[in-house]
Amino acid sequence: MRRKWLAIGLSLLLVFTLVACNSDDGGTEESKAEVSGSVDEDFTVTMVSDEGGINDQSYNQTAHEGLEKVKEDFGIDINYQESHQAADYAPNFEILLDIESDLIWGVGYKLADETYDSAINNPDTLYGIVDYSFEDDPDYPEGTPENLVGVLFKAEQPSFLVGYIAGMMTESDSVGFIGGDKGDAIGLFDYGYQAGVNYAAKELDKDIDISIQYVESFSDASKGKSMATSMYQQGKDIVFHAAGGAGDGVIEAAKEEDKWVIGVDKDQHYMAPDNVLTSAMKRVDVGIYNVVEDLVDDDFPSGQTVTYGLEDEGAVDIAPSSEENVPTEILEKVEEIKQDIIDGKIIVPNDEESLEDFLSNL
Repeated sequence: MRRKWLAIGLSLLLVFTLVACNSDDGGTEESKAEVSGSVDEDFTVTMVSDEGGINDQSYNQTAHEGLEKVKEDFGIDINYQESHQAADYAPNFEILLDIESDLIWGVGYKLADETYDSAINNPDTLYGIVDYSFEDDPDYPEGTPENLVGVLFKAEQPSFLVGYIAGMMTESDSVGFIGGDKGDAIGLFDYGYQAGVNYAAKELDKDIDISIQYVESFSDASKGKSMATSMYQQGKDIVFHAAGGAGDGVIEAAKEEDKWVIGVDKDQHYMAPDNVLTSAMKRVDVGIYNVVEDLVDDDFPSGQTVTYGLEDEGAVDIAPSSEENVPTEILEKVEEIKQDIIDGKIIVPNDEESLEDFLSNL
């Protein structure tokens, strides 16, 4: 049996050359790089996307970039299955099991049930899930299966930073936020952004109006564009999106209305250099890469949830391209705020209750 997690902890040191493997229509690529650690010559890491697909220029695409770096650096074979609707999740896991994947990632909290069920039913296969923790969840009383790792990000932290930038740079004193599906994962962006905008407003001693809307989809770019266009025409001059592929429409609206937009997950400056003010980066690729690196080093975090924040260099932050459109003096203040967050001087809210507490204490 070629399932590798059973070998974890044996402290193996192997060096080998990987051979090419066949591709299915999910996107397997060939690999010939060298690897050392507790994986063998035909180890395969794969992922199931949510309905945004791997070309959403955001969340899923970043996850796939993590797989590509895994292949490049460790010589591990990779594969993926795209989902176009929720009904695709479970069949996509089965497809990846059929090709004997060794580590399967569910990309996004929406895949929690399917990832959990697949892990329970296939204990000799490793699993990872992004943006979900089974720990202390009453829907999963047995907690995280030993063959699964959860990866979370403190997305509220970079959202606070871009919210501060928006608050400092708005000329209309009116900004917006457009989320994908409403839920805990996107709520982190929402609450962090609101807190950051209000932090700037307090510093400037003025009120800034914030409009919050949800597309209820991560793939409906048309609806995202319509919402953003309406916001801009109503006087919002900066809109932050956390809507995956639906956010492509928000960026398109910013271009057409010649307004500012704030990107998400990856540096989206390239999509509209004159309109993307900054981006709140949540590096899913870093999370996936780090877990695989741990596995290669015989240190897979079995049955655990790993959380990344500003203190973990490169995991979450504002985009490097921010210097293109954000004044230097504001970026210098952002660096000070970032350190205050890392040091615990600023506790960024991550839910509605903590946001209310934060705002009442400003």
